[in-house]
Amino acid sequence: MMNRVILVGRLTKDPELRYTPNGVAIANFTLAVNRAFTNQQGEREADFINCVVWRKPAENVANFLKKGSLAGVDGRVQTRNYENNEGKRVYITEVVAESVQFLEPRNASGGGQDSNYYGGGGQNPSGQGGYGQQNQNQNRNQTKLNEDPFANDGQTIDISDDDLPF
Repeated sequence: MMNRVILVGRLTKDPELRYTPNGVAIANFTLAVNRAFTNQQGEREADFINCVVWRKPAENVANFLKKGSLAGVDGRVQTRNYENNEGKRVYITEVVAESVQFLEPRNASGGGQDSNYYGGGGQNPSGQGGYGQQNQNQNRNQTKLNEDPFANDGQTIDISDDDLPF
């Protein structure tokens, strides 16, 4: 048996980061993936595919991707069902991502205050989702695009765990 999915698309909205009662991170997002062919009017259509990612990759997705970001997802298709308040059975099909690749620099998918920066990062010490506090932490540690982060000026390089995206 084989259940493997590889997708490349753009996020339709900012990822939604939540935590289970046990403190495990989970992020949900939707990828718009263009079809390989056009319709009768010559327009290219897209499929909107729900994705879910768990643990540290979920936090990375929430911290570094936003609406319009180009991402690659490698995972598997999963279906689940539940009974809603009206007693009706609801079926959900989604891609459970084993890895999510960030396929473009942060500034390429749409401006904003971070448009002159790449990389950077820092973990939100509160463990909460959201962008307000997170962006403040990230702006302190970012490198400008025209600077060479690997230039050796004879000084030691101080790198903390918060500077690493994994």
